[in-house]
Amino acid sequence: MRRTRPLASQILLAVLGILVVTVSAGALLYVKMTGDTLDRQYEQRALGIAATVAQMQPVRDALAEGDPGHAIQAIAEQVRHSTAAAYVVVTDRSGIRFSHPNLSLIGQRLEEPVAALDGQGHVGIDNGSLCRSANGKAPLRGADGTIVGQVSVGICEEQVTSQLVQQTSDVVLYSAVALAIGVIASWLLARSLKRATFGLELAEIATLLQEREAMLHGIREGVIGVDAGGGVSVINDEARRLLGISAAAQGQPVADLLPPGRARDVLAGRTSGADDVVLTDEYLLLVNRMPVVLAGRHAGHVITLRDHTELEGLVRELHALTGLTTALRAQEHEFNNRLHILSGLLGLGELEEANRFLAEISAASLAQANDLRARIAPAELAALMLAKVTIAAERDVRLTVTPDSHLDHPATEAQTLLTVLGNLIDNAVEATAGGPEPRAVTVHVSDAGEDIHIVVTDTGPGIPHDALREIFVDGYSTKTARGGMPRGLGLALVHRLVRRAGGVIDVTPGPGGRFEVHLPKPEPGAPRALEPATPGVTR
Repeated sequence: MRRTRPLASQILLAVLGILVVTVSAGALLYVKMTGDTLDRQYEQRALGIAATVAQMQPVRDALAEGDPGHAIQAIAEQVRHSTAAAYVVVTDRSGIRFSHPNLSLIGQRLEEPVAALDGQGHVGIDNGSLCRSANGKAPLRGADGTIVGQVSVGICEEQVTSQLVQQTSDVVLYSAVALAIGVIASWLLARSLKRATFGLELAEIATLLQEREAMLHGIREGVIGVDAGGGVSVINDEARRLLGISAAAQGQPVADLLPPGRARDVLAGRTSGADDVVLTDEYLLLVNRMPVVLAGRHAGHVITLRDHTELEGLVRELHALTGLTTALRAQEHEFNNRLHILSGLLGLGELEEANRFLAEISAASLAQANDLRARIAPAELAALMLAKVTIAAERDVRLTVTPDSHLDHPATEAQTLLTVLGNLIDNAVEATAGGPEPRAVTVHVSDAGEDIHIVVTDTGPGIPHDALREIFVDGYSTKTARGGMPRGLGLALVHRLVRRAGGVIDVTPGPGGRFEVHLPKPEPGAPRALEPATPGVTR
């Protein structure tokens, strides 16, 4: 691969090239303009000398008499030497020369017409026999004012060139100084850019940018970069998906990305902590907000969002299954005892007593299941309540479904009811277990009125009055984390589900917990919700 020049060399060469081109062009333009100016100046100087000679009375008189004594040549030579002119030539109207530095040309006719016969002065560049000169021609008038001849004066270009060279040396010196300053400035600029880019070359910076974009938008975690002013500087596609942001967010304050709520407070840094749990309408997120410090100065924050929706659901499903397994294992002893009783009765030959005992325990087990199934139409809801009765009994809590509970709508939002009722029962059982007697939880479910009515009460300590506004905020809990699972999600999830379904939830402060939920009945033929249940979530 062809190696590219370092950034400092590229800047130095680029600036040097620009300076050389611009300074050279400026110098050439200056030389041309100065040369033209000097030509005009020397032409006017030659015209002035010619006009002066034309005004000399001895020259006019001698020309009128035909210059028998050659006075004109003497005067012209005197003027030529005193003015450093190349030549002073006096001619009559017909172009006959009466003076010239080359004596052999005196008396000879001019090769070109006499230009001053029009009475005007003329200037120009003359490529004469002596040298290339700046030439001025003035009319020579007689005593009566008529034009009788012409005076032509030339100044060689050598004088113009020598003066131009003298002025050009100043331009060259200026150009050299400008080039030197440009080289030093470009070197300082390259050094400054080198420090600003941490010594990376342009190709390395481009590669890093490509890698950053690929990594930023390829990872399965949401990333938001916030500058020191609180504005969003970077946000990847995963963060947009998790937060439901569709419009451009760069430059906007991070607090403006979301509606009011806990999610916005965590992202804006209004709450502190690592792995903050944020529950949105779609996802369960773990949010980290880490400060960025560069060279001892605060440069902003980096916010990471991790989607724990599926993982949290699996963990809690596993926890629920573990609870059921524990309950079944505990009941194993009771079943063993019953089997031992049956075995003993059969061994003693008490067949009638064994039949009676078997019928009694079978009726007791089936009666409760059949009663719940007859009054609760959704089978999965009846199964959930029956399982919760068993789990509560294992924790020495009596769970009772009120006799007037009745749910006739099999198409009711079963999944929503499973999540709402399951979480409320788990919260009540956990709040009651281990407390003083009586340890009881009562559940009432009914759709007899205009909506679905759910009431869960317990004999636990209840919700303090000053916490009624906070219990539905995700992450709020009065208990420590259990088994690595974050607390404060159950009631937040219940509150969101009830609100999304168009219902309301009321809480009565303790002692004793009481949660009352009203959910609107679904329209006939409406599809059942697909909201996943999250069993085992506790406050």
